[in-house]
Amino acid sequence: MLITDSVLWAFVALLFVLGLALVASRWGVWRKAGLVAAITLLYFFADSALEGVWGWPSRQALPERFVLLATVVEEPAKGKEGALFVWVNAIENGKPTAQPRAYRLPYTKDLHALLGEAMKKNRQGVSQMGTTEPKRGGKGYLSWLRPGADEQNVKVRDLPTPQLPEK
Repeated sequence: MLITDSVLWAFVALLFVLGLALVASRWGVWRKAGLVAAITLLYFFADSALEGVWGWPSRQALPERFVLLATVVEEPAKGKEGALFVWVNAIENGKPTAQPRAYRLPYTKDLHALLGEAMKKNRQGVSQMGTTEPKRGGKGYLSWLRPGADEQNVKVRDLPTPQLPEK
């Protein structure tokens, strides 16, 4: 909570300086408008950057191949759209990465059922591997607001058992 408060006060101070610059300066209207636009863009950039630093689940696309570790389902309710939270280890060069990553996916019944079955198998000791591929067709009208998360088809299957070399 301390970080959130300090970031909030930093933006309040920045807005105060912006207000002083707009009122007390003899800059032209275009320079003042540019300053307001720059501060506005800085706010959105900082918000998205700090979301990753604070440990919030990423809204970016899932990796192409991953090992499924856990899922949490937030079903849609009145006034809430719902979400699926997944923790995965990306598979790079045929091996899972050391650090897991949390992702937030838009809620769909099909994906909820798929992840539910995968977690049942996971609890039975059968590790699950997921793959993603881009959805067919063009990007949605406002897809740039949520990059990647709703533009993928997710498939989950049993992780193949490693083949050990002969002695």
